[in-house]
Amino acid sequence: MTLASKRPRVICHMMTSVDGRIVTEGWPLSARARKQYELAHAGFDASAWICGRVTMEPFAKRVRSDEEIARERDIGMGYVAREDFRAWGEHESFAFAIDPSGRLEWESNDIAGDHVVAILSERVSDEYLAFLRRRGVSYLFAGAREVDLAIALEKIGATFGVQTVLLEGGGGINGGFLSAGLIDEVSVLVVPIADGRVGTAALFDVGGDGATARALVLECVEECSEGVVWLRYRVSDR
Repeated sequence: MTLASKRPRVICHMMTSVDGRIVTEGWPLSARARKQYELAHAGFDASAWICGRVTMEPFAKRVRSDEEIARERDIGMGYVAREDFRAWGEHESFAFAIDPSGRLEWESNDIAGDHVVAILSERVSDEYLAFLRRRGVSYLFAGAREVDLAIALEKIGATFGVQTVLLEGGGGINGGFLSAGLIDEVSVLVVPIADGRVGTAALFDVGGDGATARALVLECVEECSEGVVWLRYRVSDR
């Protein structure tokens, strides 16, 4: 991070099985053990969290189809300037959703008190932008066709004053941040579960030839209740 950078500190905060899987459905895990994750989340001095589109789908409630998106683009796009939009009101905490093509149809601009901000590419339709403004959902542009994560973080810091953001995405989004060198700390709550399912998302998933192993420096180990172990690492510069 340069002195002029507005990029917030990024902490990847996740719950995993002992074999690094992150899809928790079907795990024989007590409610108390699952609660450890939220307790750790609340303990960070972070005013925002960020996830990819798939992770955000249950919060948005509805996902727009390929046909809907294509129909909107055929109607017309480009008449509305691709300028960042900050919805009216004072907001102290934020939920950032990486949604390059504008698939999430938000019912609300709020998730448990956190203001929703969509991170978009410029290929979204004018109609979708109008929909977000009607819903009171803020949005930032971070690329022409796909989202540039470095640009997104700079805008998050400059526009909303966020200093620390918790990355709590799926393996693909987490892997994208890792590959781009944008993660400062890794926080993992390892639960006493062996998943073993082949093809299940892992903590970091990077496709193609983009994977580069990153060295981590252990900062803290804490034994929680229900056999959960909390590991915190600093991402090494080397």
